[in-house]
Amino acid sequence: MDLGSLRHWVRVENPTEAADGDGGFTVTWAAADPATVPVGIAPATQARLERLVANAVSSEASHVVTMRYHSGVTTATRLIFAGRTFSVVGLQNVQERNEILMLACVEKVT
Repeated sequence: MDLGSLRHWVRVENPTEAADGDGGFTVTWAAADPATVPVGIAPATQARLERLVANAVSSEASHVVTMRYHSGVTTATRLIFAGRTFSVVGLQNVQERNEILMLACVEKVT
């Protein structure tokens, strides 16, 4: 991985459940550890997505995010970048070496 391509800094957040006082809960977002990491963000082309999801067609993702391995990243994770929110919809631990993660993400428009 070219470390120079990791030029965007994102905040990594995961959902947590907080009691609402009435016996239920509300979902809140908590920062992962480490909370801010460098990533590479690129538009999701069909060729990139096919490599990412093992030659399956996935039109759901709008961006591919590349980052160093982070054990707290799952398909429930969201990334915050410059006021934009990206939800992780798929991930690949490249060569299962716990060094590089490639994430298929959808940008959430608010």
